[in-house]
Amino acid sequence: MQTRFDIPTNGPGLYEFTADVAAWVQGTGLLTLMIQHTSASLLIQENADPEVQTDLQNFFARLVPPTTDPSMAYLTHTYEGPDDMPAHIKAAMLPTQLSIPVTNGALALGTWQGIYVFEHRDRPHRRSVMAHLS
Repeated sequence: MQTRFDIPTNGPGLYEFTADVAAWVQGTGLLTLMIQHTSASLLIQENADPEVQTDLQNFFARLVPPTTDPSMAYLTHTYEGPDDMPAHIKAAMLPTQLSIPVTNGALALGTWQGIYVFEHRDRPHRRSVMAHLS
């Protein structure tokens, strides 16, 4: 069983789509999610305290700043904007696929866990996430 989730983003940050996935799953099996982009990531992360998402975003922005930062002058892929190559680096460091057990039609996530697209680009995008339940 497969489907695609389209998640709109409005710039850098974490965008939760747990409820959409939970409404789609059924039965018992293993859910695989894969984002179809090279400048965004997928995360299972805390969904109770929004400060966690803010801190993650701030950490990765500091770890991999835009190409306008002097520390990033060595990067050559800059023609798509100062946020593009840093977005690819972040996506290479973070997961682009997730596996989640499904038990009796429910995601086997922990109490405070949610599923997120982690957008690394500055402008809005529509991110596609493929889902496969087997």
